Amino acid sequence: MSARTDDEAARNAANSGVTPEAIKQKLETNLGATHVEIEDMSGGCGQMFEAIIVSPQFAKKTTLARHRLVNAALKEEIAAIHAWTPKCHTPEEWEKKRPQ
Repeated sequence: MSARTDDEAARNAANSGVTPEAIKQKLETNLGATHVEIEDMSGGCGQMFEAIIVSPQFAKKTTLARHRLVNAALKEEIAAIHAWTPKCHTPEEWEKKRPQ
């Protein structure tokens, strides 16, 4: 369910306690992420997020291992939201993929 107004979206995000800024900070701190983009796909209610995460810790790891690292770092946040979609890249991979 998406929020109808900015005020409603702010109240909903406060209810879940999960914000894009909090997720970003935790990823930077716990994974040494050099680039993090978080998009609230739920229309502001803080229940569905998609993320691009760039970290040197992803080097030589499978996609599953990368997702496990992220999920471990965000265990509490993921438990409080409805949907989470991480896209994990090493700095070298991101340099080749990122929009020019």
